[in-house]
Amino acid sequence: MDETETAASGEAGGWTWRPLLLAGLGLATGVVTYLIAGEGAFYKVEWTALQAALLMAVTLGAAMIGFTIERQRWWASIVFAAVVGVAGGFVTWWNGAPGGWNVTDVWRTFSLLLAVAIAAPLFQAARDEGAPRAGYPAVHDYAWANVVLWCACWLFVLLVWLMAWLLGGLFELIKIHLLRELLGKDWFVHALTGLAFGSALGLLREHDAIVRLLQKVVTTLLAVLAPVLAIGLGLFLLALPFTGVQALWDATSATTPLLLTCAAGALILANDVIGAREADERRNPLLRYSAMVLAAVILPLAILAAVATGLRIGQYGYTPERLWAVVFVGVALCWGLAYFGALAIRRLGWTRLVRRANLVLACAVCVLGLVLATPLINFNAISTRDQVARLESGKTNVEKFDWRALAFDFGKPGREALARLKNSGNAVIRARAIDVGKAESPYTFELRENDRRRFAGAYDLHPAGMALPEGLKEKILSEHACEDDNLCRVYVHDAKTVTVIDDDCIKLPPEKRTDPKAKCLTDVRTYLLTGEGWRDLSDLSEPVDPEAKPVPEKTPGAEERAMLEREYGAISGGGVVVRKVEMRQVFIGDKPQGRPFK
Repeated sequence: MDETETAASGEAGGWTWRPLLLAGLGLATGVVTYLIAGEGAFYKVEWTALQAALLMAVTLGAAMIGFTIERQRWWASIVFAAVVGVAGGFVTWWNGAPGGWNVTDVWRTFSLLLAVAIAAPLFQAARDEGAPRAGYPAVHDYAWANVVLWCACWLFVLLVWLMAWLLGGLFELIKIHLLRELLGKDWFVHALTGLAFGSALGLLREHDAIVRLLQKVVTTLLAVLAPVLAIGLGLFLLALPFTGVQALWDATSATTPLLLTCAAGALILANDVIGAREADERRNPLLRYSAMVLAAVILPLAILAAVATGLRIGQYGYTPERLWAVVFVGVALCWGLAYFGALAIRRLGWTRLVRRANLVLACAVCVLGLVLATPLINFNAISTRDQVARLESGKTNVEKFDWRALAFDFGKPGREALARLKNSGNAVIRARAIDVGKAESPYTFELRENDRRRFAGAYDLHPAGMALPEGLKEKILSEHACEDDNLCRVYVHDAKTVTVIDDDCIKLPPEKRTDPKAKCLTDVRTYLLTGEGWRDLSDLSEPVDPEAKPVPEKTPGAEERAMLEREYGAISGGGVVVRKVEMRQVFIGDKPQGRPFK
């Protein structure tokens, strides 16, 4: 038996009309989504809750028909697609209108789509069984086949659009603008994309041998990566006792995503090696032991991610992103425990236990994804309560508090909390909340914050007693070279060269200012006085000559002629020479800063 041959290969007789039916379904779906969404790019349109619900229902329903329908029991696929579409639309409507696609909107949509992606192969396997049960081999193969079909269809859509733009450009050459104009119409974009996707899906599903071949190629290539990832992750975990884990905790914002991504990669590659059944397992010893290593490292990676997330929450409290991270860490821990337990219980027959665990955990994640897609568990409300409590208790400073997130990222609970804080008994919190409430969008909020961050500290000039060079103060303020109430240190090297240091560490006790763990910054900039005024060294071409004058856009004829005569005279008269040029560079102690300049 071919290692990828399963029920996912479809029915032997095929279905001649399926390509045409799915192409028509794709075209109809594209037109209907246009009628619902209207004009404008998806990421710019502000949909109502009803529009978002209808779009989700139509798209999911059509996709489930396309991926699951078979000639036998076709009615079952129609019913399944209808249930999925109605459920997806209802959940979307329940969540309300998308609020600018903040973190919660994105992850709720992801959870819903993940639940549907898991439910599809479970349904396909149960339909083939003719009973409400699903065997792991069929579920495994349908899942892989659906992923391959999804990627292949979108690749075909990309090729169709490339060809359409090529032909549009070709006809433009002979002054026929119809095709290029059509490509700029929203209704045509929806229709062509739907038609291309549906056509590709129908053709590929009718030619199962192509899908099986693509699946075999993908799984074979992924299996080659298993030893590489196994060695890398194994060495990483073995090195931790010697390097320590403090570096992981110091970078907690990046630690959890990286660790979870590695755990997910280990899970995928381990399952690729062991296959859907014992007959599919790779016989190469290197691959078999690599799969065991990958299965074993999932749990420690998940534990490290859990600790990193816990530290982050302990330091800064709950946010929607961190709560979603808790969910992902929990899922990773469940899979890690199942795989580690399988290896500990039965080292030689661990793959059989793992396959059973995969099916159970997949069903659990499907249900969890559906629940998290609804407002039943509101991460925005949880985060808002926690962050406001930290603010009002003084645990979080008013200036360090993430007002932008409260106003624009925490959804309705955040906006309601901001309105309450406008009446806070704390005068500082009340004034800040009123000021933040004046911002109409994240963009206007950032503009207002830039104005707030105007420098309000003191200047420390070196040599002492000097005055700021003319025009330098305006440059420092306009470029925010010094901000807030920091100490602005200005070193005047000569009339045309200064170094500006925004010293945030001055606020700390003297013994903490040089502590590597201290969260303070010193921003160093060098300014040169040029023909255009004071300029940041990093904005100028290299090497930098402060004596250089700006080249006028248009040189008067007489001056240009004289300049060309001098240049050509030097070229023809031996005036091309190499000269030594003395360069300068800013040093803080013995450490060079920036690049050399004249």
